[in-house]
Amino acid sequence: MIRKVLHSKIHQAVVTEARPDYSGSLTIDTDILKRCGMRASDAILVANCETGARFETYVFEGEPGSGIIGINGAAAHLANVGDKVIIMHWAQLHDDEYETHKPKILIMNEDNTIAQEFEYEPSLFNSITC
Repeated sequence: MIRKVLHSKIHQAVVTEARPDYSGSLTIDTDILKRCGMRASDAILVANCETGARFETYVFEGEPGSGIIGINGAAAHLANVGDKVIIMHWAQLHDDEYETHKPKILIMNEDNTIAQEFEYEPSLFNSITC
């Protein structure tokens, strides 16, 4: 069986530009992409922490070291400069791959530098009951 699971996440990144006149995508500083394992053209889900809006798009590489989180195209109507967003990237894994997979998480500062970086063990959460 193949399942769609979290590959990596950029948490609380701050939108630096919103350009509805630009072709669609989300531009992300290339240095940030390298740290979390996302690549150009990867499909992503973006959640706006201010409005609750969610949208799917794909990654464009931004200038390294720029801190850019630029929402482009129609999705730019779903976020404003200064909004905090969560960017989630998925992977398709077989059950045996899942056993060793550890999603990479980046927690961002207000200036889109990385405050914290870690991987977690998803299987630890399988034993939690409500």
